[in-house]
Amino acid sequence: MPELTPIHFFDERIEVLFNTPPTLEKAPHCPNGFIWYGQTYTITASLSEWTDFARRGKMAKNMRPEHAEVASTRGSLNVGRYYFRVKVDTGQIFDIYYDRAMKNVDNRKGEWVLYRELQESENK
Repeated sequence: MPELTPIHFFDERIEVLFNTPPTLEKAPHCPNGFIWYGQTYTITASLSEWTDFARRGKMAKNMRPEHAEVASTRGSLNVGRYYFRVKVDTGQIFDIYYDRAMKNVDNRKGEWVLYRELQESENK
């Protein structure tokens, strides 16, 4: 069975496209496509999804342990990422994520990021 290996790391903002917008903006489902450097990529398959609600930096120490334990499984205000491994119409496989963190008072909604590109490689 082929294994996926990262080949490019980008960590760059993207604009996502939804046929039906998520009911909860800060808990999105997989988008239908994204725009990166002016090129539109249509997502043809969602290969996997996962979340990471780890608190990092200053945020790791600003919560009581019993509350931090609950937050680690469901998130808390402005903390957490929703990851999606997707295949696009060009045949490429990417990991993208939605970062719930508020960037500043003008950007409270978080942002979508193209994390990396992967390729299939045979197990040895």
